[in-house]
Amino acid sequence: MPFTLEPSYDDHPRLQGLVVDLRRYLHEELIPYERERGLTAESKLDRPTLEHVWKRSRELGFYGISLPPELGGQGLSLWELCALKEELTASGAALSHSVLGDMGGPLRAGSVVQYATEYQLERYLLPVIRGERACCFSITEEDAGSDVRRMTTTATPDGDSYILTGRKVFSSAAPFADFAIVVARMASADDTETYSAFLVDLDSPGCRVLDGEVPMSGQQMEGDLDFDGCRVPAANLLGEVGQGLRIGIGRITLNRLLHCPSLIGAARRAWDLSVAYSKSRIAFGQPLLALQAIQHKLADMATDIYAARSTVMATAARADQGANIGVEANMCKLLTAESCFRVADQAVQIHGKAGLTRGHEVEQIFRTLRMFRVVTGTSEIHKNAIAKSLV
Repeated sequence: MPFTLEPSYDDHPRLQGLVVDLRRYLHEELIPYERERGLTAESKLDRPTLEHVWKRSRELGFYGISLPPELGGQGLSLWELCALKEELTASGAALSHSVLGDMGGPLRAGSVVQYATEYQLERYLLPVIRGERACCFSITEEDAGSDVRRMTTTATPDGDSYILTGRKVFSSAAPFADFAIVVARMASADDTETYSAFLVDLDSPGCRVLDGEVPMSGQQMEGDLDFDGCRVPAANLLGEVGQGLRIGIGRITLNRLLHCPSLIGAARRAWDLSVAYSKSRIAFGQPLLALQAIQHKLADMATDIYAARSTVMATAARADQGANIGVEANMCKLLTAESCFRVADQAVQIHGKAGLTRGHEVEQIFRTLRMFRVVTGTSEIHKNAIAKSLV
């Protein structure tokens, strides 16, 4: 596939058809819907707005598209899913995160289906897949980010229940979720480290959803979960006792790869905006684009996008073949986060004063891409993991 900033997949007819349909929906329906309501990337979203997107996306076949057909999806490969995720953020749509179900939807819950009982599927996961309920994933704590084993949220067995006590932070989709997938430390008399995962209804007594801190991206989609003697039925234990980190970290490994195309799409959007601005902005009697310095910046930006996309798509293809991509997922996230942030930095430079102005799209992209050098694993943690695996 030859390189273009806006890729085509003519040698993959199914994917090309999906990309064309997705672009049409984004530009002809979703973005006009956002403009009518004055929605931006930093708007506080309400549940009805999100449900509108979930419903329409499901009608069009996008919501949960990567799930197997028996769960209502089309069984997309990771390679195909990465292509669609890039298109979402490249469009600049503020609600792009809700089209495939990244934020509180099937993509957030789909990876845990293999651990779920029939009861858990029927009550929790299938309603998410249908767009009727939303969930969040909660593992991070104030003092347990990269070092998840420092978590202090505790699950204590009590008859046919578990009692959860502690606090989780930075839970994406928590403000509008119905339940959470919570990883907690099992209470133990001998200090044995065992972690388990639970499906927790967020309206349970002893559970409070609190406003989280607004991240530098300005997106208001995070929340904190406070558990004060929250009773969770034993039937809501996800998998077996002791599988919590396998469930949580296994999901994180895949997420590290799947965040990458979204960052590439945001970088591509920054590139598009920079090209348009440099064509229209006149300086010293000519468009900025006529200046070699600007041309070189655009060349560097395109090269970074190409490198990131190529690495991510190659890794996704290996994963589809059944390869263990633990090392490569860390490489992808490291390379993509750093290179896409460089693209955003150059975009701000090209835009000059406009790029420094709060509310300008390039400025918001800059803040978002800077954030992802930390989110879902810092660049330093990725380097640690890569070196540990190879040396």
